[in-house]
Amino acid sequence: MDMFKFEPILKQTLWGGNKINVYKHLHNSLTHIGESWEISGVPGHESVVANGKWKGTRLPDLIGQLGADLVGKDNYARFGNIFPLLVKFIDARLDLSIQVHPDDKIAHERHGCPGKNEMWYVIASEPGARLCAGLSHEIDADEYERRVADGSIEEVLCFHELHAGDVFHIPAGRVHSIGAGAFIAEIQQTSDITYRIYDYNRRDDNGQLRELHTEWAKDAIDYHVQDDYRTHYIPHRNEPVELVTSAHFTTSLYDLTEEMLCDYSELDSFVIYICTEGTATLQDNRGNTLPIGQGETVLIPACTQTIRIIPEGHVKLLESWC
Repeated sequence: MDMFKFEPILKQTLWGGNKINVYKHLHNSLTHIGESWEISGVPGHESVVANGKWKGTRLPDLIGQLGADLVGKDNYARFGNIFPLLVKFIDARLDLSIQVHPDDKIAHERHGCPGKNEMWYVIASEPGARLCAGLSHEIDADEYERRVADGSIEEVLCFHELHAGDVFHIPAGRVHSIGAGAFIAEIQQTSDITYRIYDYNRRDDNGQLRELHTEWAKDAIDYHVQDDYRTHYIPHRNEPVELVTSAHFTTSLYDLTEEMLCDYSELDSFVIYICTEGTATLQDNRGNTLPIGQGETVLIPACTQTIRIIPEGHVKLLESWC
């Protein structure tokens, strides 16, 4: 079975910048690209295969044809033809809105879809760039409502200065926002449900204030304060470094200057590689090869036994599966 690349789904946004085209070596005239959806099963925004004999096939149709061989037996039983993860690159020219995502229970009750747990890997950041993750002070739902109304909600948010390589796990319920100057890779559940809490009173292209979801967010927020919202890890070259393990996905970092053989024979899941820097060749146990370079994402089928990663000099990859 092939290894798969997909056509990027480019999203122009109010806050988007000009880095994604350069980073991914794309040639188009689009501006203000805030997001590149690399692999998506979100209904209405499904990825399309970009290589091999399945080129032009929508991801749900690919799963329908290949089933558990592509996504794994458990994933196929749980999710059917909906791919369970969404992978993005995000370029923030301006601050994104302050927001929160509902958990699975709330999302299923209100919207008939999964909730949204996600993680961020900071690829690059401009001087002074920051993001919000979590609350800095203990508040309750009533104080939250009051602070949204009077514009003081930022006073109780926890902001973090950014550097390349920083990692943040954002479980459902955690208030968050990506700040201007951040360029990140995001891995999340397949869900596009976002509750916008505060948007700095910005107006869209039609001069309208963007909709806030104050009431829906009120019941979705986790109001507990933590001492540290960062995900800490010790970098190691030429060996896998686990970043995030959760009920929804597991993600590791590979910082390689040497070949590495990855054994997936006991794993009942697809594997995603996201190349954040450099280039490499991927070779599976059947002898199939596929190049991967900065800004590219590759889906490895669940039936694949091993992958040999052959770097061309130095390469950094995020590996994710569920």
